[in-house]
Amino acid sequence: MTDFTIGTRVPTPYEQTVERVRSLLADAGFGVLTEIDLRATLIARLGVETPPRVILGACRPELAHRALATDPRIATLLPCNVVVAQDGDGSRVDVFDPAVMTELGSSPELAEVAAEARRRLTGMMDALVHHEEVDDAARA
Repeated sequence: MTDFTIGTRVPTPYEQTVERVRSLLADAGFGVLTEIDLRATLIARLGVETPPRVILGACRPELAHRALATDPRIATLLPCNVVVAQDGDGSRVDVFDPAVMTELGSSPELAEVAAEARRRLTGMMDALVHHEEVDDAARA
C-alpha cells in the first residue's frame, strides 16, 4: 500500500476545522488523547515558521484494546493520528489509514479492528466534507 492516509481539503478556516474535527471524532466514538502543535514546536525548537498544523491523537479504547489483544506491538501505531493543517484560505485534514495495520499481520481479528476503525474515520471525514453529522452507525 503506497497511500497510508485518508485525506481531504475543506474550505473552512484552520481554527474552525480543528474544532469541527474534534467534534466529529467524538461523534464517531473517538477521544483525543494527545495534541501536538507542530507549528509551535518547530518555532520553539528550530526557529522555523510554518503554517498552523496540529496532530490530534485519536483513540477509541474498545478498538485499541482489541488490536492490542491480537498483537501488543500494535501499540506503536496508536493512537490514530489526525492532522489538521492550514492550507491557503482553507484546511487540509489527513488521517492515518488503519487499513495499513493489516499489512503488518494476517490476523483476522486485526483485520476486523482495522476495518471498523477505517469505517468510523472515513465516516468522520465524509461528514467533515459534507458538513453533516456522523451517521448513527459510526456512533455505536
